[in-house]
Amino acid sequence: MKFKSLLLPFVMVSVMALGACSGMSDTQQRVLSGGAIGTGVGVVGTALTGGCVTCGAVIGGAVGAGAGYLVDLNEKGKLP
Repeated sequence: MKFKSLLLPFVMVSVMALGACSGMSDTQQRVLSGGAIGTGVGVVGTALTGGCVTCGAVIGGAVGAGAGYLVDLNEKGKLP
């Protein structure tokens, strides 16, 4: 039940954050999108397994932002 009460605010914040990407560079958009997706996956994963939701969100966001940056480097052909 606790997870359902957090779902709507999380979705609303995610939509607003991703909607603010219009004036950003491609790199910034990919890092922000990766971080948001990683945060979402971290929250859902830890909520389903009964872990620390805050820790899952922070770790997921960091990993997602890093993955977004690596995707950007790959798209630009700068990744070995």
